[in-house]
Amino acid sequence: MSDPAALRLFTPLELRGGIPLANRVVMAPMTRARASEPEGIPSPEAAAYYAQRASAGLIVTEATNISLEGKGYSQTPGCHTDEQERAWAEVASAVHERGGRIVMQLWHVGRLACRETSRGGPVAPSRQTAPASVWVARPDGWTGTVQCDEARALDVADIRRIVGDFRDAAVRAVRAGFDGVELHGANGYLIDQFLRATTNRRTDAYGGGRESRGRFLREVVEAVADAIGEARVGLRVSPRIGYADADDPEMTGTLLRCADWLDEMGIAYLHLAEADASFDDLARPDMEFRKALRDRFTGPIAVAHQYDVARAEEALESGLADLVAFGRPFIANPDLVERMATGTPLASADRSVWYGGGAAGYTDFPVHDA
Repeated sequence: MSDPAALRLFTPLELRGGIPLANRVVMAPMTRARASEPEGIPSPEAAAYYAQRASAGLIVTEATNISLEGKGYSQTPGCHTDEQERAWAEVASAVHERGGRIVMQLWHVGRLACRETSRGGPVAPSRQTAPASVWVARPDGWTGTVQCDEARALDVADIRRIVGDFRDAAVRAVRAGFDGVELHGANGYLIDQFLRATTNRRTDAYGGGRESRGRFLREVVEAVADAIGEARVGLRVSPRIGYADADDPEMTGTLLRCADWLDEMGIAYLHLAEADASFDDLARPDMEFRKALRDRFTGPIAVAHQYDVARAEEALESGLADLVAFGRPFIANPDLVERMATGTPLASADRSVWYGGGAAGYTDFPVHDA
């Protein structure tokens, strides 16, 4: 470790399909709650924020709503209007001018919403109420958390419409100049809700066994890949994160079955969130699952969970991961890649600046003066 710059983490990699990355560092998706409310237009500072961090091999944007129905939290951006698309085009251009690569993470929160944030109220595979709360910013200036409302069970026509919303948002992202999209299939949101037996209690073609619970994901991936090409599609999953009482002992088996057809389809990469970032534990990765996933998915695999350089290198050397995602360290270290490559100490950001506000705590962190 005497020469960090010689480590595998800082070597190039090409995503399946041909997108070249300068290194194996991924800037993980992080909600920063700075979009306009209720328009969902990315912050005026968003282009500078992402461009400052363009030395990452790949940037994954904050989770971005595919529709007003799919919105669960106030001050989060969307990609379903012309105004949003134009704002995102500035972000993509700024990152590319710095030589970076960027994909947009697309989400629909499903049951993790309330009537104030989701147009028409929350929806889910099955009728249920998530034991969780969501961030709300009201027009009168009040901000705080509100308990999730009961979610309406989606019918087949609803499902087809939402598949179309994912497709349309992906088309807008690529039209805005993004290198691709990452489908948010993790952390208890809609795609994840369909995959889990605990949140998917359907008895039709979208529920029941593993194959049926994976049908919604498959239809979304196929629709998006058909529109923008499979080489521009990534997917994030989180088998061990059972947020809001959704822990499912069948989840790893379900994801491994999905990995079979995802590999056949040839999507660009898989992004594995290994543990809940809300907790500061360093739970060891599920190596048995990692090995089984590698056997089934031959494309690049990114891993994420509070990595440092040493643990990242260990993951890469194992051959079970090809990329390592870093989240919180990127907040206060726009030059995180350079700092890690030179062994420069990292700065830290107080939690009070993580969410909401303007440039302060967002674009005003300095780079290290070598």
